[in-house]
Amino acid sequence: MSKINPAVDYETHGGIALIAIDSPPVNALSHAVRAGLIAALDAAEQDSAVHAIVLGCRGRTFSAGADITEFGKPPREPGLHAVIERFEASAKPIVAALFGTTLGGGLELALGCHFRVAAADARMGLPEVKLGLLPGAGGTQRLPRLIGPEAAVAAIVSGKMISAKAGLADGLIDGIVADPIQGAMDFARAVLANKTPSPRVRDRSEKLAAAKADPASFEKAAAEATKRLKGMEAPAACVQSVRNAFTLDFDAGLAAERDLFMKLVVGDQSRAQRHIFFAEREAQKIPGMGPEVKPAKITRAAVLGGGTMGGGIAMNFANAGIPVTIVETDAAALTCGLDRVRETYDISVKRGALPEGTTEKRMALFSGTTDWSKLADADVIIEAVFEEMELKKQIFAKLDAHARPGALLATNTSTLDVDAIANATKRPHDVLGMHFFSPANVMKLLEIVRGKATSHQAIATAIAIGKAMGKVPVVVGNCDGFVGNRMLARRTTECERLLLEGALPHQVDAVILKFGFPMGPFAMGDLAGLDVGWRIRKHRGVTAPISDALCEQGRFGQKTGSGYYVYENGSRTPTPDPVVEKLIMDSSAKLGITRRAISDQEILERMTYPMINEAARILEEGIAIRPSDIDVVWIYGYGWPVWRGGPCFHADLVGLPTIVERLEHYATAINDPGLAPAALLKSLAASGKGFAGFTGHAQAAAE
Repeated sequence: MSKINPAVDYETHGGIALIAIDSPPVNALSHAVRAGLIAALDAAEQDSAVHAIVLGCRGRTFSAGADITEFGKPPREPGLHAVIERFEASAKPIVAALFGTTLGGGLELALGCHFRVAAADARMGLPEVKLGLLPGAGGTQRLPRLIGPEAAVAAIVSGKMISAKAGLADGLIDGIVADPIQGAMDFARAVLANKTPSPRVRDRSEKLAAAKADPASFEKAAAEATKRLKGMEAPAACVQSVRNAFTLDFDAGLAAERDLFMKLVVGDQSRAQRHIFFAEREAQKIPGMGPEVKPAKITRAAVLGGGTMGGGIAMNFANAGIPVTIVETDAAALTCGLDRVRETYDISVKRGALPEGTTEKRMALFSGTTDWSKLADADVIIEAVFEEMELKKQIFAKLDAHARPGALLATNTSTLDVDAIANATKRPHDVLGMHFFSPANVMKLLEIVRGKATSHQAIATAIAIGKAMGKVPVVVGNCDGFVGNRMLARRTTECERLLLEGALPHQVDAVILKFGFPMGPFAMGDLAGLDVGWRIRKHRGVTAPISDALCEQGRFGQKTGSGYYVYENGSRTPTPDPVVEKLIMDSSAKLGITRRAISDQEILERMTYPMINEAARILEEGIAIRPSDIDVVWIYGYGWPVWRGGPCFHADLVGLPTIVERLEHYATAINDPGLAPAALLKSLAASGKGFAGFTGHAQAAAE
């Protein structure tokens, strides 16, 4: 073996040259890799003893695509386009040996080879759409030529992985092998022995013929792929670029792909999605917590409470392969909880979201008990009972007596004081909040709430658990509502006010849907259950005239068939209800409020600007480490559209001076001092830096 450079190896095996990328951890296509690939290909082409080439990778995966450390920096030659074109133009057949996850530019590089073989568990994909981009190195032109435009548009618009089995069936790969490198070499030898033609992918057109003759099937596939992605620029660009694969010649399609890519990469939507990509990773960095802090090993978990939330949390452990015990108050509740978990798995299997046999495999990891002594061997215990402080204190005092020393004790509270809960134990350093979002087995956000005494190891362990579950963990401070619900409370207040002042639920929801949320606040309230907020308000001694009145009539939302909307015959589709409209009008009159027409722009501002203002207060208090952490919370926990980058990123796009001016206007217009701009918001607006320039608490904590 010889090294072309530190990132690329080169060796020959009986007439076969092996070019191997060796750039851990994911063989990203850095400048060193690209330069090394060109140099290695030169060596193979110039060696008369070499008759075929295998492109492989060292380590645990084929290339996962672009080197993210080069994002935002001036491009350095050779670019990926040039590398792919050189491989594609080689007179010697090249076989790519795929394994692990072959993603983005890594797959585009493989598409530039003449053949591809893959390990049975390999997965391939073009996920650029998740960064607000399209595959920019020929992916939208070469993939349709291999698997057809219909399959290609579905894969590229979704960014989903393609299994080796599916890839073989569609024509993406040419064989499944036990050992990728050896299998690719054997394949190359067979190509030479059989004198198999080695056409370039760019020259293949058989999979394009049907779409050229009748594009209706493609247009149907494109419409299906984008039907839930309204407002997003990248999916539409992906569709157009794949369409170009069969309406333009290859070079024209490639040039159009590049133009579309360049427009997207400088646009606000891609900037927003790339911001979240990095923010998600940054959120796991805790200032002051050094690399010597290691998470505890988790071999068994326990969840207190087998209701909808507790069962969902327990499913996360089982899904991660961790045995989990559900603890309930009595046998009937326990049976009900376990049956609900089984039913959830069965539904997923029936829908095809999970393979056959998954239910029994996952349920084998569950056990149930009413005996607290069974908690003694759990490494982590998560409480998921009713949101009542005294009950939680009692539970944690009892946990203190039964949990082993060093076990992580977590509360799933969404609003309550984690320090007060921790102080019910003699080990507050082992206690923190792990706030899951409903449905807990689906939603990706995990708010990790650190108390005053919470140890770094407890935080590190909670982060590791979240990652093992496939969650996006964000560490936040302890206050009423933490980050997400504290900001949501501001929006909820404005929702009620807007109704009293002149808006109607469907008008407000329509504005929020147009902004990009999957649901409006009133439809979401009906889905979650209006009684939940009602219970919390009564506990706090506050009122919400319209929502309280609905609850007093037993209108709790979808589960009762009516809430802000009516749901007829078990439908989940919200329908405006004249009864609710009259209730709103009567409430306004009773409070002496003269109703007026409220513009969509005012609704949008009042739904978002008070939350942004609260985000500034959260940063002032050190509850969140960074503005980007707040963005991650709202993207993954509350449905903020990822292509708008989260509340703080969006605020910087709008301009903080504009937001400050509008908040001052509304604070006066509706006589609410609580809407007055936060000191930090005004300071950032005056500085011209925006939230992106805030480093205060992260820097202070690091020092």
